[in-house]
Amino acid sequence: MKLLLLNGPNLNLLGQREPQVYGTQTLAELEAVVMAYGAAHGAELTCNQSNHEGALIDWIQDAPHRADGLIFNPGAYAHYSYALRDAIAAVAPFPVVEVHLSDISAREEFRHTSVTAPVCAAVFAGGGQQSYLDAVDYLLALTGEHSHA
Repeated sequence: MKLLLLNGPNLNLLGQREPQVYGTQTLAELEAVVMAYGAAHGAELTCNQSNHEGALIDWIQDAPHRADGLIFNPGAYAHYSYALRDAIAAVAPFPVVEVHLSDISAREEFRHTSVTAPVCAAVFAGGGQQSYLDAVDYLLALTGEHSHA
């Protein structure tokens, strides 16, 4: 099984950006953990990150041609990017799982609503790196390809 992991704006600053909220793990470290977890369970992951909405849209539109599912942390775009929402809806029924490191419902008011979540297959938030691992498990279970390593 092939999965794509797509991280949005400011996630390239993990490890230094608001460590009290996001922890000290860097994006490269997070990606390595998720890739190793996926490999141990039969999934090959490819990772991308961009601070640019258009690049994220291009990757979402291309995802069904390259993978069996997409794990997506849209960052702050989750709260206002109808263009990303429309891109996710356009690739349906291809499964996109939204993830967030922090619990967006327990943060600032503007973060409480995700406009992208309603068009995603599932959402995992607030678990730090576990949110990403839960997304891998979800996609593997969705396709029936989960193996117990």
